[in-house]
Amino acid sequence: MSAATGLSESTIGRIWKSHGLKPHLIGTFKLSNDKQFAEKLEDIIALYLSPPEHAVVFSCDEKSQIQALDRTQPGLPLKKGRCGTMTHDYKRNGTTSLFAALNIASGEVIGTCMPKHRHQEWIKFLNTIDSRVDPGKEVHIICDNYATHKHAKVKAWQKRNKRFHFHFTPTSASWLNMVERFFRDITENQLRRGVFKSVDELVEAIEQYLNSHNENPKPFIWTAKASDILEKVKRGREKLNKLQSA
Repeated sequence: MSAATGLSESTIGRIWKSHGLKPHLIGTFKLSNDKQFAEKLEDIIALYLSPPEHAVVFSCDEKSQIQALDRTQPGLPLKKGRCGTMTHDYKRNGTTSLFAALNIASGEVIGTCMPKHRHQEWIKFLNTIDSRVDPGKEVHIICDNYATHKHAKVKAWQKRNKRFHFHFTPTSASWLNMVERFFRDITENQLRRGVFKSVDELVEAIEQYLNSHNENPKPFIWTAKASDILEKVKRGREKLNKLQSA
């Protein structure tokens, strides 16, 4: 930019700053091509904004392949004038997968760690949910389109457990699954800066976070209406089509 305009780099920098421009940053987006996008969106947001009576609604997913990472050297603690530091390299000590079900009404999370995330583990987790919910209540499960969730044996399990109702998010719309907010929090607050010498240590840290969260759970409040989201998606698709045809 400096070479093209004849202005100094510092001047370019001041102009960008005064207008709030950060050209080094890039935003990402993904528009769903799901043919039933609107129907699935409206179904799930209806559960968020007006959940059915005598029922419990869970936002569910797996945070798979969480690595137990141990740093090659001890980190240096936070001190006056210096941030905390840790080595960029690490040792891999195995992985675990966290299955989580966020109760959208209470904010409580049912969670468990398992070595794998196949349909067998998903069914086991559904049985855990079943055992934790009052038998007199219907159970609505919001989840994504991962093949594990639609496995034939999962469908057979649902036929035997008729109080369970599954609601699948549109493809490329993980943002619609509220449990992703919980996964972001546990990553930021417990996992990203953690040092774990074994999978057992990692699982223990995850369980501690779950217990702490459930001592004083707070629900995430969904406010966006389906019509507003659909209008925003419509505008995004129109702009994308213009760029592609230009």
